[in-house]
Amino acid sequence: MHKLYCGLTPSPGAEQFVDLLTRPGLRIERIASNGQASPPGFWYDQAQAEWVLLLRGEVSITFEGEAAPRSLQAGDFLDIAAHQRHRVESTAADTLWLAVHYDQRES
Repeated sequence: MHKLYCGLTPSPGAEQFVDLLTRPGLRIERIASNGQASPPGFWYDQAQAEWVLLLRGEVSITFEGEAAPRSLQAGDFLDIAAHQRHRVESTAADTLWLAVHYDQRES
C-alpha cells in the first residue's frame, strides 16, 4: 500500500518529486516543497497541461504577463495550460502538492 503523506524529506530550499501514476498522456505526481523557489529568470514552459492542488502549505506563483503573483493556500487548485509560462516565487516549509500532468487536446 502506498501513502501520500509518507517519505516527505526534501532539504530546505528543495523539492521532492514522486510519480504516483503514469499512463500515456497522463502523469500524477506528488511534489513536496520545503521553502523552494524557481531560480531567478527561470520560467516553467511545459509541453503538457498541469492541474495542481495544494494539499498543505502556502505558495506564490507568477504567470507570465500577469502583474502580480497568485497566492495559494491548502485546498486551492489551478489548471495551467500547456506552454503557459510560470514560476514559483515561494513555498512555505512543509508544502505538499498534487500535480496532474495531461495532454491538452486542441479544440
